[in-house]
This record gives sequence, structure tokens and C-alpha cells, in this order.
Amino acid sequence: MHPILRNFLRMNWVLFGLMIALLIYGVYAIHSATWMRDQHFAKSQATWILVCLPMFFIVSLMDYRWVRFGAIPLYVLSIVTLIATMFLGEKRYGARSWLNLGPASFQPSQLAVIAGIMTIALFLSRTRTMPAFLRILCCGAIVGAPWLMILIQPDLGSCIVWVPVILGMMFVGHIPKRWLILMLVIAFALIPLVVHFGLKPYQYSRITTFMNPDADPQGDGWNITQSLIAIGSGGFTGKGYKAPNTQNALGFLPSTIVHNDFIFSVMGEQHGFLGGVILIAALTLLFILMLAIALEAEDDLGRLLAIGITLLLFTHTFMNLGMTVSLTPITGLPLPLVSYGGSFIMITLLSFGLLQSIWIYRRSPR
Repeated sequence: MHPILRNFLRMNWVLFGLMIALLIYGVYAIHSATWMRDQHFAKSQATWILVCLPMFFIVSLMDYRWVRFGAIPLYVLSIVTLIATMFLGEKRYGARSWLNLGPASFQPSQLAVIAGIMTIALFLSRTRTMPAFLRILCCGAIVGAPWLMILIQPDLGSCIVWVPVILGMMFVGHIPKRWLILMLVIAFALIPLVVHFGLKPYQYSRITTFMNPDADPQGDGWNITQSLIAIGSGGFTGKGYKAPNTQNALGFLPSTIVHNDFIFSVMGEQHGFLGGVILIAALTLLFILMLAIALEAEDDLGRLLAIGITLLLFTHTFMNLGMTVSLTPITGLPLPLVSYGGSFIMITLLSFGLLQSIWIYRRSPR
């Protein structure tokens, strides 16, 4: 049997099936959220998926150890694009975080996170004998440059994502727990300073709105209030597809970001508690399978990559679902595989391709 065909047959087909099902559901959800105003978003999402699926298969069938050669060039590319964004980027929703590339636009912070995961995984897998303090400093140096440039944009959501990803990878990368606990203590101690001195006024208002959305229901608290009304009004089974008398159809949910940040609000209103539970169950199964791949990985590099990707997508999921029900502040993070976003779909499919490669190239289960 040809090696490519053999590797193809060894894919994790449950993970693949869930990925495809959620991608299809995402196109449906985006269409449901925008059909009354602009239907091009669903078509654009479907186009991005079709364009990026070949990349997914190529990465899946390649040995993931190509990261040893590709991580640093990809990391350098991400730094270059972040620098370009600082001077040439397009400003959206208060942040200069997009680069226009002719007919399409790209968000370099998404590339920076996956490139950072690859670089950290490569570094930690090769430096187990290095003193823990030096390993932490080096990880901080790798993360520091892109993190600061993303903070300057400012893209607070993408900055938040780095924290659980890097801490989780350092935990799996044999950094002693006492160092990780110390880092957490320092991070929590710095939160008040960051909140009061490091945030833009609109970012600070998001924090205060999260703490008390009823304080300004007609202003800063409008989006979260309408999201809670939408989800609550869906009841057990929802109002149905294209129901006219909904918060979304009547324009109460923010039309500019409803297909991205508040996609779960639309689905909760249309399909109710039952639809929300099914979606969350599918995502939960997805993360269980991703953790299983990390456990079955052949070496430290594969394990670190799988954990970093899992934490990246889990943080996006937790923050996106959380902000629609007022469990987390509004951060602008998309829901993996479901929310609209071409650059995020590309990075997500690249991540799933790496996971499949780690699964395919495991030689002996643990």
C-alpha cells in the first residue's frame, strides 16, 4: 500500500467527522445570523473552508516533525506581519489588527499564536536538561515580542489566549510546579495594575460591564443584555430557523459582529437549550479527542504541540461561549469552526492538520 494512502486511512476519523460537521454547522449558523441583512458571509465562509481543506490534508499526511524546520521561519514571518500591521494595518472595532491582502484580509495575531505554539513546543522538547529558570526566561522571550505587539494593536482577546496556552505547555514541558504557581501568583497580583493603567477606555468599560451589565443597559451593557435575552427567549427547543420575531432578526443583537462574537446567541435563540447542549456536547467530545491525541503522542514535541493547540481552541471556545452568557468579558474571540473568520479558519484547519499528523505518526500507543 502506498504510504500516503496508508497514512490517510490511519487518520482519526471521529475527529475528522466532528470537524467537518462543525464546519458545515458553522456555515449554516452564519447564514442564520445574517440572512436578513447580508448573505455573503456564509458564502465567504464556505469558500475559505474549501480553500483551506487541501492545506489540512497536506499537513495531516506530513510528518509533524517538519515543525523542527518550519517553526522558526513561521515565527519570524508572524513577527514581520505584526510589524507591518502596526504601520499598514486596518483598524476595526478599535484595534489595528488586520492586513489587507488584495481581495482578502488577514489577522496576523492568529498566525502569531500558532507560530508561537510551534516554537515553544520545539524549544521545550529540546531543553529538558536546561535549568528551569532559564527555560522560563526563554519562553518569555519567545512569547514577549509578539504578545507586546498584539497588546499595542490593542487586541486584548488574543493576548489573553497566550496565558493558558503557554502555562499549559510549560506544565507539560516539565517546568516544576513551584515555578508555575509563582508565575500565577505574580500574574494575579498584576491584574489590578493592568486593569487600571494598561487598558484603553473601551476595554475598561468591557470589564465594568461584565461585572455589572445592568449598570448601563442602554449603553455599554447593551450587547450582553440582548445576548442574554436572545438565549433565554429560545426556551427549550428554540424559535426555529429564520423566525422573524427574534432579537437577531429585529436588530437587537449587534449586526456587525453577530456572525462572529455572538453566533452562539443566535443559535440559542433559534434552537433553544436543546440546540445549545448538543453544540457544547460536540465541542466537548472534540476536546476529549484532542487530549487523547496528546496522550498518544510519540514524543515530547508531538505532546506539546497537541496540548498547545487544544488549549488554544479550548480558550477560544470558553471565552466565546462565556461572553454570550456573561460568564466572561467580551473579548472578540471567535468560536472555533463555527464563527465567521477566514484567517481563523485557516489557522484552525492548520491546527487540526497537525493534530491528525501527531495521531497518524504515533508508533506505539501509551
